Amino acid sequence: MFLFHSNHHNNNHLPPVKTNGIESLIGNTPLILINSLSNYFNCEIYAKLELNNLAGSAKDRVALSIIKKAEKDGLIKPNNNDVIFEGTSGSTGISFATIASPLGYKCHISVPSDTSDEKLLLLKTLGAEIDKVSPASIVDPNHNVNIAKKLADQLTNDKSTNSVGFFANQFENEQNWKTHFDTTGPEIYSQLNAQIDYFVHGCGTGGTITGVSKYLKSKSSTVKTYLADPQGSGFFNRINHGVMYNNVEREGHRRRHQIDTIIEGIGLNRITKNFLAGEDLIDGAIRVTDDQALKMAKFLLVNDGLFWGSSSAVSCVAAIKLAQKQSQKGKKIVVIACDSGNRHLSKFWKEASKISSDISIEEILK
Repeated sequence: MFLFHSNHHNNNHLPPVKTNGIESLIGNTPLILINSLSNYFNCEIYAKLELNNLAGSAKDRVALSIIKKAEKDGLIKPNNNDVIFEGTSGSTGISFATIASPLGYKCHISVPSDTSDEKLLLLKTLGAEIDKVSPASIVDPNHNVNIAKKLADQLTNDKSTNSVGFFANQFENEQNWKTHFDTTGPEIYSQLNAQIDYFVHGCGTGGTITGVSKYLKSKSSTVKTYLADPQGSGFFNRINHGVMYNNVEREGHRRRHQIDTIIEGIGLNRITKNFLAGEDLIDGAIRVTDDQALKMAKFLLVNDGLFWGSSSAVSCVAAIKLAQKQSQKGKKIVVIACDSGNRHLSKFWKEASKISSDISIEEILK
C-alpha cells in the first residue's frame, strides 16, 4: 500500500495563489543562472525569464501598462468598442492581442509582411485584426507603425461611432521605459540581493534597456550596461562611435529590409524617445552576428534545455563576449530572455536547427 506523506512545512516554498486575473500573471518573473555559460567563464550569467509572462514575452508588461495609463488619462474606456492600434514586428502585438479582450478592448495590429508565420497565426488566433504591410522606412507613410497611427486617427474621427482608436506607440510612448523602471529593474535588483555588475540587453524600442538601466544605476554607481546589437543595426556605431549608420546606408544604397539580419525584435537605424531617455546610461555596445546568435541558440538548447528566441540569443552572445575578458571572472551579468523559440520556428530556428549539436563556445566566439 502506497502512503503519501504530506510535509506541510514545504508549502512555504510553493508559489502564491494568483487571484487577480491576467494582471497577476504579468511581472515577477523568475531569474535563473545559465549554468553552461557561467561554468565556462567562471562567472555568474543570469537570465530574467520574461518569456514566463502571460503572453510569453517582455512586452506583456508594457502592453498592460500602456492600456492602464491610457484609461487613467481618459483616452479610452473598456467595453466601449474602443480599439488598440499598434505597429509591431510581432511580440508587442501578441501581448496587446492577448490582454485587449479581457480588459474590454479590440485590437488591430500592423505588421511587416515578412513577420514569421507563427507570429501571424498567433495574432489571428488571439482575435487581432491584422494588416500585413510591406517593409519600409519609418519616414514612409506606409511604414507599419505609421499605418497603425493613421487607422487609429480615422476611427477616432469617425462621427458615425463613439468608438475610439488608441495608437499605443510603443517606440515613442515613454510609459514603455517607465514600466521597466517600476517593475523589471526592481525585480532584478531584489532577486540578486543588490549584487549585480552588468546588465546586457538589445534595443528595439529602447524601453527595456532604458528602464532597467535607470533603476539599477539609481541603486548602484558600479553597475554597467552593455547594448547587444545585431548586424545591420545602427546602435553599435551610435554608442561606440557617436554616429548612427552602417556601411550600406552610408553608401546610399536602398534595401528592402531596414535591418539586414534574421533577428526579430531588436535592432534599428533610428533613434526613439525611449532610447534617448537612457542613452547616456549605456556604457558600451557589443556587435553580434546572425551566425553567432544562431549558434548560441542551439548551444543553450542542447546544454541547458533553454529554447529561446533570437533576441535572447543575441544578448547571451554579448554576455559571453563580456565575460571573456579576464577581469570579469566572478562577476554577475544579467540578460533578458525575451520570448520562446516557439515564435521563431519558421525563420530563426529553421536555420538554428541545422547547426550541429556539439557546437562549442569557442565556435560561437569565432
